[in-house]
Amino acid sequence: MRQRKLADLEVSAIGLGCMGMSAFYGSADEDEGIKTIQRALELGVNFIDTAQLYGPLTNEMLVGRAIKGHRDEYVIATKFARRTDSATPGDLSTIGALDGSAEHVLSSIEGSLERLGTAYIDLYYQHRVDPRVPIEETVGAMAELVSAGKVRHIGLSEAAPETIRRANAVHPITAVQTEYSLWTRDPEAEVLPTCRELGIGFVPYSPLGRGFLAGRFSSPEELEENDFRRYGPRFTGENLEANLVLAAKVKEIAAEKGVAPAQLAIAWVLAQGEDLVPIPGTKRRSYLEQNAASVEVELTEEELRRIDAELPAPAGERYDEYGMASVNL
Repeated sequence: MRQRKLADLEVSAIGLGCMGMSAFYGSADEDEGIKTIQRALELGVNFIDTAQLYGPLTNEMLVGRAIKGHRDEYVIATKFARRTDSATPGDLSTIGALDGSAEHVLSSIEGSLERLGTAYIDLYYQHRVDPRVPIEETVGAMAELVSAGKVRHIGLSEAAPETIRRANAVHPITAVQTEYSLWTRDPEAEVLPTCRELGIGFVPYSPLGRGFLAGRFSSPEELEENDFRRYGPRFTGENLEANLVLAAKVKEIAAEKGVAPAQLAIAWVLAQGEDLVPIPGTKRRSYLEQNAASVEVELTEEELRRIDAELPAPAGERYDEYGMASVNL
């Protein structure tokens, strides 16, 4: 597997998003999830992404079991945001409020270390920016974790350009994680240029449009009742009908190139710059293997221009109103 750098952190050219192994995407198969994480390392995919919220807590536990005995061969990223002091593993209703205070930063790391079975986190993100707490306080506390050896690199998720600048002035930010794909190109306007100006790596999540661009489903009725995509603005009503046209165009171009739609979508993200490391999520080894092969797909300048010219804009916001209120802060 080729390697890329997020600032000074070297990782595999693509990572593995583990959220769906424990939450939000229908039923979970922990055994298959563990085998998928272990298969990733065999394929050279060593960059593993989890978070306290996923489960909640159970995804970090799963990752911890999967990497046991091979911890130092993986680059582990996890995230904090909401209070988990009284959380019950697997019960989202027990998660507390968003808290970016120094006290929470310094205390929440302990749970992640225990669940992951490790003495350090390679990349520790603030999952969502807390607008009530100055980013300087939050990142200052994250910097203390670096000094203590509990964290090696720090990052932000879904942060606005000015927030990124202010954070980086306190301590070097290694990576910013934001949704970015063929149908979510918002970061191109300001966030990605800001990261490049400051020498910060960029980690696109959901590069497959939550599986939609890969052709994994074409209607919310195909998804399980507990799959949050059933109610996503882009997957319902008139938006769905418009977005099916976009997915069909991805499939058409991929077929002409002789690759899977998922591989075309990931290859497009990879082609946007060597400072990008997408983290397509999956809970199955078969999809992992297909995604990993995307690193070998080369898109010509002509193909990239065609994609830009022929793919229609997506219909609908990427989250509901509540979700959109928590991004770009």
